[in-house]
Amino acid sequence: MSVVSVEDVSKTFGSGHTAVTAVDHVSLHVDAGDIVLVMGPSGSGKTTLLSMIGTLMSPTTGTILISGHDTSALGPAQLSRLRLKEFGFVFQTFNLLSALTAEENVMMPLITAGMPRKEARARARAALEQLELGHRLRNLPRDLSGGEKQRVAIARSLANDPRLILADEPTANLDAKTGQDVTLLLCETACRENRAVIIVSHDQRLRTAAKRVITIEDGRLTTEEPGEHDRHCRMHTPGSLS
Repeated sequence: MSVVSVEDVSKTFGSGHTAVTAVDHVSLHVDAGDIVLVMGPSGSGKTTLLSMIGTLMSPTTGTILISGHDTSALGPAQLSRLRLKEFGFVFQTFNLLSALTAEENVMMPLITAGMPRKEARARARAALEQLELGHRLRNLPRDLSGGEKQRVAIARSLANDPRLILADEPTANLDAKTGQDVTLLLCETACRENRAVIIVSHDQRLRTAAKRVITIEDGRLTTEEPGEHDRHCRMHTPGSLS
């Protein structure tokens, strides 16, 4: 069973002569261990597609299944539980809470999901230490470099042991070296943990992490080609992310 099944999905904003179709009859299947890079120009519909897969937005027509669950049949509380259980989100702007330490930022979604604080702290520390940020547990975001902030964001996405990672322009605010390290880190989380990873980006360097590269234009999937994952994905040393 696919982790993600998108079946003939469309998304239209507005109505009548002002209607705009952002995603137009898209179908996509992503399995465990798969790394899919979705590319396209600004306004092509790629972020809208990612938002619908992440249940942050409902499709106008079509069906999205997450681990066999039809998202259109779930209410708000059920969708919230599904997100907390199945998804890890990585954003280009990091989305760290400025008043919370690195450890507390990683703990927050776990506590929101109802996990006891002691267990949430243990998971947060384990995730941060895995990314070699054990020495940054007590630091606020303002004291972290761009690469460290993105590693905290990735640790937050991994702490609940999700089946699916959704990454929206994860290298957009990083320099070339740090962006490449983040690319390899996303690649390795799929390899080691058999997670599905969907990345939306303009960054051609992310082809090195992807198993499949899909292009979207005017809301439609236009091409699909193999990525460079098999040649470039290797064991990653997170300490190089500074």
